[in-house]
Amino acid sequence: MSVENKLLVETDNHILTITFNRPEKLNALDPESYHLLAQALYRLQYDDELRVAVIRANGKHFTAGLELDKWAPIFAKGETPSLDEGEIDPYGLQGERLTKPVIIAVQGICYTSGLELLLNSDIRIASHDARFAQLEVQRGIYPCGGGTIRLPEEIGWANAQRYLLTGDEFSADQALHWGMVQEVVASDQLHQRAAEMAEKVAKAAPLGVRAALKSSKLARYQDQQTAIAKVFDDMPAVMTSDDAHEGVMSFMQRREAVFKGR
Repeated sequence: MSVENKLLVETDNHILTITFNRPEKLNALDPESYHLLAQALYRLQYDDELRVAVIRANGKHFTAGLELDKWAPIFAKGETPSLDEGEIDPYGLQGERLTKPVIIAVQGICYTSGLELLLNSDIRIASHDARFAQLEVQRGIYPCGGGTIRLPEEIGWANAQRYLLTGDEFSADQALHWGMVQEVVASDQLHQRAAEMAEKVAKAAPLGVRAALKSSKLARYQDQQTAIAKVFDDMPAVMTSDDAHEGVMSFMQRREAVFKGR
């Protein structure tokens, strides 16, 4: 399989759809796939026509995680994967962070780096058969893609340690109960539901969406007081935008707003 076919990237109606396409390898992420994903997310960030991304996978499983034999020499040096120009880290651990939202749709097994990718996304949808695990401790290593940091934040300290320290699986229903995923749907509805959610985000005012996500991430990655202090920083530009005017007019005229992102 060519490098390009490992990851499929499509655009339609302001939505970037990224599809893992190595079902015969359980969609394991090798270094080439990592860079293709990083390039796709850079495109999301800097293409003004794109407003939201969906990350999904072909086949029965979202991903078994990293193709460890190809990553082991990198990790053995204590290094993070190097980013090239025109790439954004899919795990949000180095370099700039996305200011546009990412929706993730997972089915079957979603292990290790797949779970960490999910934890760095903004809206998560899972199939009923989805199974999650940070099973690195069963492989003689430990999570290095943000799992040790974000899983406790998402599901609570002791819940996270229960799975980080054993490598055991947990279910889609558990993830829904904890709030780690927002919806659980039938497998044959997963991609459709993710697309529907992306359409809702894409139809919303892009400047407002980005400002809301920016404020949320500021609170998450710095602290609430910093976010509170800066909550009005982007307000003048948003309030004087064409989209804000369109929002008021659509309300007055009782019609759906059509936002342009300006």
